[in-house]
Amino acid sequence: MNETRDTRSSREPEVWGVLAEISSVDALHGTCEGLRDAGYTQFDAHTPYPVHGLERAMGLKRSLVPLAVLILGLGGAAAGMLLQWWVSAEAYPLVISGKPLFSWPAFVPIMFECGVLGGAAGAFFGFLALARLPRHHHPLFESERFERVSDDAFFVSVAAEDPRWDRDETTRLLRDLGAREIEIIEA
Repeated sequence: MNETRDTRSSREPEVWGVLAEISSVDALHGTCEGLRDAGYTQFDAHTPYPVHGLERAMGLKRSLVPLAVLILGLGGAAAGMLLQWWVSAEAYPLVISGKPLFSWPAFVPIMFECGVLGGAAGAFFGFLALARLPRHHHPLFESERFERVSDDAFFVSVAAEDPRWDRDETTRLLRDLGAREIEIIEA
């Protein structure tokens, strides 16, 4: 009989990636630029507050959230106008003082409000989808050092799924870029 064994128990634990603590905002910019220039794509910067220009240092593309806002905003406005046209001209036509059944200027405020509602829904759901949220657990949450990210520390994490990932080479590069502390994160 052919049995398959789980050989993972005899190997070292599976690695999610590496977490590096950075000393300052300027050093964080430099580390992100160094990782970007070295060809890394699966890395992230973690800060206690928004840092201007960090997305450029990381080489991130423009977000698709504005496109989701535009599409759902225009869709909401069109749906609002379509609903009002259907109600007033098709489903319940009322001729009052000879006025037309579909008088579009009267429908503009509701169309605008439906567009705003659609745009807000696009922003909310677009952000959640692109950020892959909600995520109830992340391997970085296991690091005690990472708890400081919401207080006073700056971090860069590099995922092992990055095509350029090599445990020793990535760790060496982070040290060369000025990381204070480096921690290997298990999956």
